[in-house]
Amino acid sequence: MGYTDIIARYSDKPGGLIEAFHAVQKELSYLPEEVIVEAARIFNVPVAQAYGVASFYSMFSTKARGKNIIRICESAPCHVAGAAEVVAAIEAELGIKAGESTADGSFALELTECVGQCQATPVITINGKAYLDVNPAKIREILAEYK
Repeated sequence: MGYTDIIARYSDKPGGLIEAFHAVQKELSYLPEEVIVEAARIFNVPVAQAYGVASFYSMFSTKARGKNIIRICESAPCHVAGAAEVVAAIEAELGIKAGESTADGSFALELTECVGQCQATPVITINGKAYLDVNPAKIREILAEYK
């Protein structure tokens, strides 16, 4: 199914543009420019408005990135609990730095603010699934689930 078909499924729903962007991003891992332009056409809104939605929400990316999105919380509780060491372990395991994707397109590593799991820090999410009380020793096992 092409992205046009995915977008069209949401064209008559309130808030459908956001739902369409979620659905397309689930397939492509990001929102290419042609998706935003096509969504604007289907939803009958200016391209600038569709782009505004895509760029406003932190869960959307308009740049190509790895399929499995790893986000690590860098808020104060996670930082104090050792988030920097977890970032270093992920970077070492995948051979990338925060803000980059692996060469094979399997993983992207992003820093983010609070993910609402401060009771069990540090926290990472992969494709929205939260991993609590993460430490460097757990990284290899966690990533293996996605390889």
